[in-house]
Amino acid sequence: MKDKLRKIKKITTGKAGVDGAGVKLVRVFGYEDTSDYDPFLMLDAFDSENPADYVKGFPWHPHRGIETITYLIEGDIEHGDSLGNKGSIKDGDCQWMTAGSGIIHQEMPQASKKMLGAQLWLNLPAKDKMTAPAYGDIKKENVPVVQKKGVTIRVIAGSYCEIKGAFEGAYVKADYLDVELAPGTVWEYETAENNTLFIYIFQGEGTFAPENNEAVKEKHAILFEEGNKFYVKAGNTGLRFLLLCAKPLKEPIAWGGPIVMNTREELEEAFRELDNDTFIKR
Repeated sequence: MKDKLRKIKKITTGKAGVDGAGVKLVRVFGYEDTSDYDPFLMLDAFDSENPADYVKGFPWHPHRGIETITYLIEGDIEHGDSLGNKGSIKDGDCQWMTAGSGIIHQEMPQASKKMLGAQLWLNLPAKDKMTAPAYGDIKKENVPVVQKKGVTIRVIAGSYCEIKGAFEGAYVKADYLDVELAPGTVWEYETAENNTLFIYIFQGEGTFAPENNEAVKEKHAILFEEGNKFYVKAGNTGLRFLLLCAKPLKEPIAWGGPIVMNTREELEEAFRELDNDTFIKR
């Protein structure tokens, strides 16, 4: 089959915002972008050397119908939930939380030299919205690292070069890669043609077609059109980005704050259950 290179569909800069109890972050994409990024719902990025930007954290709050994936390049986030789970996400760690039928949790960043990372919301299929909640704790030492000339790939989830990642989603099979390229390095990645693919650039800049010299810089997300090959060439200072790729669900979305279901009726039921203390299923 002839290669079909993925072309840039949309570049998003995101908007500075405040969430939780006063955490400064960048909402890269979200509520208004669900049809484009399906099955990915939202991406928040954080990059700060000032603890005052984030230590107020995200106190106890509910989720239902989604998975939240928190990845830290640098930093320390303590977490706990209504099921009794607790721990810390530190440099190079990732937490893949399945909210499913309902969970109440908190995420409290600790003062660090630097807080650099992202939280992604991944939609659950309608048939799995009410699955049992679960935590997937992914430690840095368990993340496979693939190194080639000028390329370092951390395989957080899915697979790369027949190497399985540290985690595999039970409901949406998403590839989640942390990609570092040395200056001037070209990297290509083969994908299923109809999957949604986007990247978020943490550091540096790159170009995304052999004939295109127009670079996209850090702090941008790039959504790509359909195709079976992704191409990138790092700029003069190198490049580091997250790459996410998964098959779209193509299902209706009803979104109410931290809860994402398929119908307005399901949302209303979730909020009634929060009010009458029946939200958590045992």
